[in-house]
Amino acid sequence: MTLTQKLFEVQDTEYREFQAKLVPNISKDSMIGVRTPQMRAIAKEFFGKGKTISTEAQDFLKELPHKYYEENMVHFFLISMIKDFDECVKELETFLPFIDCWPVCDQSSPKAFKKNREKLLPLIKKWIDSKHVYTARFGLRMLMNEFLDEAFKPEYLEWAAERQNNPTEGDDYYLKMMIAWYFATALAKQYDASFQFIKDRRLETWTHNKAIQKALESFRVSDEHKKELAKLKIN
Repeated sequence: MTLTQKLFEVQDTEYREFQAKLVPNISKDSMIGVRTPQMRAIAKEFFGKGKTISTEAQDFLKELPHKYYEENMVHFFLISMIKDFDECVKELETFLPFIDCWPVCDQSSPKAFKKNREKLLPLIKKWIDSKHVYTARFGLRMLMNEFLDEAFKPEYLEWAAERQNNPTEGDDYYLKMMIAWYFATALAKQYDASFQFIKDRRLETWTHNKAIQKALESFRVSDEHKKELAKLKIN
């Protein structure tokens, strides 16, 4: 049974109706209707045992572009399980231009990244600077996931803020939302440095207000900081 056949075997048409409303920028006809845990299980099954990806999974990764949303999801789950950093990045960079919606972009974080941050950082900068919305969004998400704690440097905030000034191919709503999400998370983890960007109005008005909104909704931002941020919303 092929991977796509496996996906249809666990199809849930009611769930497809629900999922289609969450991802309005792609056609419902491109959705099968499979829940995320089931897709992860299928990816794990097809990846194979041990460190080496199975031949069947390797063949699937070459089948681009895919027809179905769920195929893209499983594709990214497979990439995330590749333990060799260079091999993982090679497959990822082949796949990134084919990402066409936020769930595919956001669901997976390659395990190989955490132990290879020095090699990862210049790639993140390249991805952030991409004109492709979801490549840039993925780069910002990796910057948020991997470089807002002990590996943080204030200059990374500049990378996110400066991305607003670069042209984008496609709907940049999903990129602006990611920039807001990044700064809201930065306000929870690196408040002093990121607060200065809000105070100085370094972000576009919509992104500025959305970052503040997300920070105000966060349990990780203190009440004192929330009072400061609420005063900086732009009407």
